[in-house]
Amino acid sequence: MNKLFFVLMFLTGLNLSAQKIRIKVNGQKDTVVNLIKYYGQKLYYADTAEMKNGEVIFDGKKQKPGIVGLFLPGQRYFEFIYNNEDVQLETTGPDFMVNMKVKKSEENKVFVPYVNFISNRKTEANKLGEQRNKLKKEDPEFKTLSDKIDAINKEVEAYQKNLVEQNKGKLVSKIVKMSMEIEIPEPPKDKNDSIIDKDFKFKYYRSHYWDNVDFSDDALVNNPVFHNKLEFYFGKNMMLQHWDTVSYYAFDFCDRLNPKSSMFEYVVGWITSTYGKSEIMGMDKVYLNMLDRYYCTKNAEGKSPAFWVKEDKFEELCENLKNKLNLVMGVRPPNLILKDTSDTKWQDFYSLKSEYTVLYFWDPECGHCKKTTPKLQTLYEKKFKDRNVEIFSVGKAIGKDFENWKKFIRENNMQFINVAVTDKLYEAAKKEAEKYVPMYPGEKGKPTTLESLNYQTTYDIFSTPQVYVLDKDKKIIAKRISISQLEDLIDRLQGKADLPKLFPPDPEEDEHMQKKE
Repeated sequence: MNKLFFVLMFLTGLNLSAQKIRIKVNGQKDTVVNLIKYYGQKLYYADTAEMKNGEVIFDGKKQKPGIVGLFLPGQRYFEFIYNNEDVQLETTGPDFMVNMKVKKSEENKVFVPYVNFISNRKTEANKLGEQRNKLKKEDPEFKTLSDKIDAINKEVEAYQKNLVEQNKGKLVSKIVKMSMEIEIPEPPKDKNDSIIDKDFKFKYYRSHYWDNVDFSDDALVNNPVFHNKLEFYFGKNMMLQHWDTVSYYAFDFCDRLNPKSSMFEYVVGWITSTYGKSEIMGMDKVYLNMLDRYYCTKNAEGKSPAFWVKEDKFEELCENLKNKLNLVMGVRPPNLILKDTSDTKWQDFYSLKSEYTVLYFWDPECGHCKKTTPKLQTLYEKKFKDRNVEIFSVGKAIGKDFENWKKFIRENNMQFINVAVTDKLYEAAKKEAEKYVPMYPGEKGKPTTLESLNYQTTYDIFSTPQVYVLDKDKKIIAKRISISQLEDLIDRLQGKADLPKLFPPDPEEDEHMQKKE
């Protein structure tokens, strides 16, 4: 009994003493300090403790491995590595890293000297670079300085390689390796010693870009190096900034990761958020593709792959997603079959033989529409009509809006196609929907479709006016653009970019048309 009690006390004592982060800052007054941590490139508060006599202790068991730091009053901080081991550091300001003494921590015995070495060499190289920038390339000293800079770069590269080789398994080794560029072989040549593929080096670099990253170690997410690599990989220097290209590489990358890992969470979350906020027209396709593949679907366990998202958020993220995916670049959106101002004739845009088709959604009582719609008529009359560009305009015409709709069309001499869910159609469809729309797939003899009657949901019309531009195959090539942007686009597409413009850019209109929900 006494022996068992002793063993339990011994094990408890070990647990209490394990994984402590002890830091002493000489000369620091008693104060409250914070342990900070990286998640990607951003720093967050990880823990708070009192520093007495320059010493502070944090419970390491509460922290995830990665690069962390001690945040002191006056916006001062220094970084170190935590990787599930006891850490004991002592330093003195103001150059905390230069004065750092690592009393306990195998990771930081490597990390601190590395940081100081890199900082020293970077400072030296920058000074040489500043001197070189003052010279002309033909100056002999220019080459001398360039050689010195190259020598520093080679010294850094050798240091990194040696560190990685001598410290395999350590987090510091993985972080340093991740920051190193991959080595690109010489391109293959044919029998005449000519390079077979002039893009070989770029293709090799892109396909091997992640070779130095250990995807199985989630700790690599908790430092800015990984984020910077991720951001560069999806940037313009690495891939064509086209929605389909970005989606392809996003899927390819995410599918290589462990779907239960923090790395998967970070990468999927970052890509989705980045392209969800993008101001580049068409990049919403990447965002919606990410939602469709990683959020609004079910894995083998019957759950969303986005395990980090709270259940009550999925409804908001996935609402109307199917319809939104029908409205992305390169997709042929649903046809609309609605009545014109006579309230008797049905019109649809699939049957139009135009080279380009402009879908225009508006409301006769909308202030922006009252300003924009007459401009559209002018464009149609003076440019589009004779150049086989058709406008299919869908107005709001239910209740009192029906007469307002027709009045606005008359007063502004709107000569393009004007259709709507008219008031009579709306009331009739409410009573006998089966008379107007198919009740089962493939049913014939019905004049319109449910998507047409519910066009606001079908086309995600949350504000007006809204513009979609379709090519001859009725696929989306532009959307949510202003009148001036529409004029410029059609002129360029039809080889008439040099034509004088009827409408100069209108910042207010541009901002409104591109406004997101």
